[in-house]
Amino acid sequence: MITVISCTNRANSNTLKIAEFYLQLLEKQGVDSKLFSFEDLPHDIAFNEVYNKRSDTFQQLINDFIAPADKFVLIVPEYNGSFPGILKVFLDAVHPDTNRGKKVAMIGVSSGRAGNLRGMDHLTGILNYLGMHVHPNKLPVSSVLSLMNGEGLIGDEGTKKVLEKHSMDIVNY
Repeated sequence: MITVISCTNRANSNTLKIAEFYLQLLEKQGVDSKLFSFEDLPHDIAFNEVYNKRSDTFQQLINDFIAPADKFVLIVPEYNGSFPGILKVFLDAVHPDTNRGKKVAMIGVSSGRAGNLRGMDHLTGILNYLGMHVHPNKLPVSSVLSLMNGEGLIGDEGTKKVLEKHSMDIVNY
């Protein structure tokens, strides 16, 4: 199973819209996949889940989306020149043995020109430390605001095509 993760807890984010589109691409390929949005994380994750006071809600999220996954696709927005703090908190809250040896791909999202390349580089170091296998094709999605149509969906055909190719690569990874 592949879990696509929208790595921000910001409501109605463009990151989530890209994650939803990516999930559709996997489903069209007949791949067993799920979408996990950080909007669904417990609000007190930084103060409870990290320090082994595991709530039933957080444990259920791990059981549903993290533990059964063979691969992850992280849709990672740029926050302050890197990745969101909520992603680091989440990684700290999940025991490293849960994901050791699993494969992970990344798509960086930014309103700027670099598509969160720096954030994906930072995150690669952490994921390698956790024993995960990071796919070398880290896809930057730049100028995300200009890629969306009036309905808040990806309107840019070039972006759709590179996301489709990326999804095919990940299925075969």
